[in-house]
Amino acid sequence: MLWPMFFLALAFCGIAVLGVLAVRVGLEVQRFSRAVGDSSERITRAAENLERAAVPLAARTGRGAGSGETQGPNET
Repeated sequence: MLWPMFFLALAFCGIAVLGVLAVRVGLEVQRFSRAVGDSSERITRAAENLERAAVPLAARTGRGAGSGETQGPNET
């Protein structure tokens, strides 16, 4: 009777350890998903800032190319 009780206790401890590990993995996944969401928002904001900064440059480039202001290094 001692051995079956020992194995039952051992099985319970194994299931308890697996449960604790599952909870830890779940918490880490939640933390990781939050970090990915924050990074995605930061990348979106950076892309919007880059787009806003590129608009005046594109407008200047479009004006210069049409009026013949840009010349090569050998042209005077």
